Amino acid sequence: MELSLQSTKTLQNGIEIPRLGLGVYKMTDRDEALQAISHALKSGYRHIDTASLYDNEQEVGEAVRHAGIDRSEIFVTTKVWNSDQGYDQTLRAFEKSLKLLNMDYLDLYLTHWPVEETYVDTYRAIERLYDEKLLRATGVSNHHAHHLEKIMATANVAPMMNQVECHPRLAQFELREFCKEHNIAVTSWSPLSRGRLLEEPSLVRLAEKHGKSTAQIIIRWHLQGDLVVIPKSVKPHRIEENADVYDFELSAEDMRIIDALNRNERVGKDPDNFHFDF
Repeated sequence: MELSLQSTKTLQNGIEIPRLGLGVYKMTDRDEALQAISHALKSGYRHIDTASLYDNEQEVGEAVRHAGIDRSEIFVTTKVWNSDQGYDQTLRAFEKSLKLLNMDYLDLYLTHWPVEETYVDTYRAIERLYDEKLLRATGVSNHHAHHLEKIMATANVAPMMNQVECHPRLAQFELREFCKEHNIAVTSWSPLSRGRLLEEPSLVRLAEKHGKSTAQIIIRWHLQGDLVVIPKSVKPHRIEENADVYDFELSAEDMRIIDALNRNERVGKDPDNFHFDF
């Protein structure tokens, strides 16, 4: 697979999503968020992933507007939080997010977590927003296969994206295969396992072999695994380093070594065992 910072993945409706993006979770300091997003865009990133929960949609919108880049060239994702789910509530939440972002449309809108009582109706609202051309693509986050099956049983448009925790310790092989069979793209959040893998000996050896950092090895693994990946950092040098992964390639054996690190270990919550009341 020939990859570059401009590489995109084609979603089921033909929309192109950049394979590498900047995640902005926990960027709650206004100046820090603006600087990080602006630096990413200057460095060639064209994909920013936020959520209403992150409380920085306004900063994302501001950074995008002042980047000197046509809005159509930047892919922006946000998500509806658990307490705002349900059909009517989701429509209102979307309106609020769009206003904070100060945009006319969103590229992708996701259900943040599958709240048992409401996630099907939440996705129904996302379909409506898509039909009204307020979204370029539909999707969900943190959904297991059984959640996706329940949605697809009644949906007119299947989710185009499922954003899930994914990293070498939680490779999500079965879920990724399910999504592939149903033409649902997968985005990896917490792609570096919150830094817990940076000292992993086999990854350190691969980093030495390729003259790269362990973080770069992991990001390349995601990209070669046909995943969209959204590493987050507020540090300019890290933002640049995370994007400097296109001058080497992991061999099939390298990929097998990294795949073998899977333990189905999460750093975040399991969608089936998550308290949604916050």
